[in-house]
Amino acid sequence: MEKIKKFFKYDNVGLLFALPAFLYMLVFIGYPIISNLILSVQDVTVRNLAKGDKNFVGLGNYMTLFQDGVFRTTITNTLKFTVFSLVFQFIIGFALAVFFNKNFSFAKPVRGLLMIPWMIPMTVTALIFKFMFSTDVGIFNYILRSIGMITENVEWLTNTNTAMWCVIFANVWIGIPFNTILLSTGLTTIPQDLYEGAAIDGANGIQRFFKITLPLLRPTIESVLVLGFIYTFKCYDLIYVMTSGGPVNSTHLLSTYSYKLSFEMFNYSMGSAAANVLLVILLLVGMLYLKITMKGEEE
Repeated sequence: MEKIKKFFKYDNVGLLFALPAFLYMLVFIGYPIISNLILSVQDVTVRNLAKGDKNFVGLGNYMTLFQDGVFRTTITNTLKFTVFSLVFQFIIGFALAVFFNKNFSFAKPVRGLLMIPWMIPMTVTALIFKFMFSTDVGIFNYILRSIGMITENVEWLTNTNTAMWCVIFANVWIGIPFNTILLSTGLTTIPQDLYEGAAIDGANGIQRFFKITLPLLRPTIESVLVLGFIYTFKCYDLIYVMTSGGPVNSTHLLSTYSYKLSFEMFNYSMGSAAANVLLVILLLVGMLYLKITMKGEEE
């Protein structure tokens, strides 16, 4: 008992404050991850679940999964969805951050209104865009018909060529506020004296942007891109509500396909294996984020 008191007497007392969070993570995050890993190396389907037969198959589920054409398609879809969403979110968010960083009337209220898309629940946003992209009563078809660009309604969400771009459009709309706010915060940390000094030396706006703004904003940009990648790569609810992975698997992501394998095809082990592939990718990206963060603190 005396040794325990000495251990927590000085700096180590912080461990007591971290203990509740550690226990929470252990129960609600650690246990499901470990349980899912165990399930992925077993053969558990709806046929043998009730019997309790959980035969060990090792990496058999993963080998079968990577031979599945639909799974390979979902990886391509996930990368396409993530990359295009990040590019458009970042470019538009950066432009808005620079714009609202200027001192003009109503800048702060309008910047606050931009947070609305990010604050609305994802399922609500998905339902809104599903209605807007609907074939018969969608607002996009109505506008395009009104200006004479189309004569027949476009089947946005039921066409394999347009469905992915529709969900990307919706996700970009959701992610722009996140990028804008974080980048705006980063811009406020750049001293204005640097811009004034550069202007006196004859640097124009483009030179000041590339020589001052981008280099000093690099840590913020790296954090925004990595966090945006994590949030977008694991997107599930937006896709499930708008398209459910269709048409013909053209919008299936790793998250939605894992759900389909587990709760629609009732192949729980295969669904767990797909979820673990997603976990490994996000784990690697998370480690990259931690490395970038620690490197920025050292600099």
